Amino acid sequence: MGGFVDQQAVVEYRYRAVCEVLGGSPIGEVAVRYGTTRQSLDTWRTRFTAEGKTGLADRSRRPRTSPMKLDAEVEALICELRREHPRWGARRICHELAGRDLAVAPSRATVHRVLTRNGMIDPQAQAPWCSAGSRSRRDTPPCGTRGCLPPGRAFLVLTQRRCR
Repeated sequence: MGGFVDQQAVVEYRYRAVCEVLGGSPIGEVAVRYGTTRQSLDTWRTRFTAEGKTGLADRSRRPRTSPMKLDAEVEALICELRREHPRWGARRICHELAGRDLAVAPSRATVHRVLTRNGMIDPQAQAPWCSAGSRSRRDTPPCGTRGCLPPGRAFLVLTQRRCR
């Protein structure tokens, strides 16, 4: 069961710790005894005095708002452009959206996430950059480069070949 703990047991555990603090015990000693921090114990005490025992339950960490969330109209426009032009990728759609009178044009990464989320791109189908074989050793620098290498030194050449 890993890290699963009964919610009622957590509330009861915190309630006992808060009762000790409210009874006059130093908050630092109680925190050490219960294996928590002074800051957490103080938060529990504040929530207990404001809300009672129900305030000691775990709370959601989900943000209340997402101010940077993409508008539904823009997301629909991205999907519409992709349906009209199936060969267009995120870069081209981003370029086309920049030409329209949107308040803020989404970035290429945002367009790519929208296309992936809506099943219009299969990220696994795209060939990754190959790390194996992208370096080769030479004893001399490639044509067109300046400078000389001391004897016995190898020259590393980085190429950007795609895996096939």
